[in-house]
Amino acid sequence: MRISVVGSPGSGKTTLARRAAERLGCDHIELDAIHHQPNWEPLESELFVERLEARLAAEAWVCDGNYLRTHGGLVQARADTIVWFDLPRATVLRQVTWRTVRRVVRREVLWNGNREPLTNLTRWDPRLNIIRWAWTCHEEYRRAFERLSTDGTWRHATVVRLRDRDQADRWLQETDPCR
Repeated sequence: MRISVVGSPGSGKTTLARRAAERLGCDHIELDAIHHQPNWEPLESELFVERLEARLAAEAWVCDGNYLRTHGGLVQARADTIVWFDLPRATVLRQVTWRTVRRVVRREVLWNGNREPLTNLTRWDPRLNIIRWAWTCHEEYRRAFERLSTDGTWRHATVVRLRDRDQADRWLQETDPCR
């Protein structure tokens, strides 16, 4: 299986993808881990795509993240299943706020040695505050994924739209590791 997990920032894409990869016994590809280099420097687009293509060459994988502008839908084009984790904005905001506070307080190391800075809680600019980013782009992502799932772009894949954690848990239980 090749599964792409998309959704608004803070929706739980990584957790869902990690759980699916464990269940299926395949590689988990986290786009944030490829994109965010030390000191939060973004990986140059061509190198991002090159590294991503190398990971997508595997026979089975679960990949989480959006980055549609960076890779042009490469992940979804190669996926046989696209899972759209479409949680309500209030749920996403609660999750991303608690996640960010936890990461800041615990000084959790994320990708390539990065830690979430305290400014992720204090800056007003959405590009510098993941909570504001999740708030401001929630509807934009929802509209984009709605369009992609209905305009034929994803017709090659099974599209699964999950609107709450219970649906996500049921989907995981029904996902066949032998498929």
